[in-house]
Amino acid sequence: MTRTTAQQTTTRTTDPHPWRPTRRRLTDTLLTALAPVAACSVALGALTTWVAAGRAGDPARIEVTAGRVFLPYGDTRDTAAFFRVTNSGDEEDRLVRVESPGVGGELTLGRHRTTGAGAAYRAPVDSAAVPAHGSLTMSPHGLDVILRAGPRWELGDPVPFTLHFRRSGPVTVEAVVVSPGDVRASP
Repeated sequence: MTRTTAQQTTTRTTDPHPWRPTRRRLTDTLLTALAPVAACSVALGALTTWVAAGRAGDPARIEVTAGRVFLPYGDTRDTAAFFRVTNSGDEEDRLVRVESPGVGGELTLGRHRTTGAGAAYRAPVDSAAVPAHGSLTMSPHGLDVILRAGPRWELGDPVPFTLHFRRSGPVTVEAVVVSPGDVRASP
C-alpha cells in the first residue's frame, strides 16, 4: 500500500524476509567469526605443545609424616607438635592452619627466635612455605605447632591432626605423644 502526502512518501512492503544474503555480507560474517576461532586454535596448539613437552608442571603433592607431640611436664599443659611435610610436586604450597579434635584450645603456628642477647622467644607465623621438590621439617628449635595437651595423654598415645594447605587442601595425620627428651622425637 502506498500513501502519498504533500510532505512525504511512505512505502510499506509485505516481504517476510527483508534481509538478503549478499556475497559481501557473507564474507564479512565469515571473517568476523574466523579471527576468534584462529586465536583459540593457536592458543590450544601452544598449550598442547607445552603439555606434551612436559613443561606444564605438576601441582603440589603434599605428604605429612613423622608426627609427634611432646608430653607436657610440670604444671603446664602447653606443649608443641612437630611434623615433616614433603612436597614432591612442581609447585610451592603453604601450610596455613592446623586443627585437632583431640586438643583443648587453639593451635597456633610459631617459630622460635633468639634476640641479640641470646634470649629465646616464640614468634607466631601466619603460614609456612613448603618448597617444590622439598620439605619442611618442624622442630623444637624452629617451626612448630603450639597447643594445649589433652588431660589424659600418655606416652605412645595417637593424637589426630589436620594440616591445611593453601593449594593442596587438608591432610589428616596422627602424631604420637613422646617425651621431650626422647631421641626418637627428633626427625
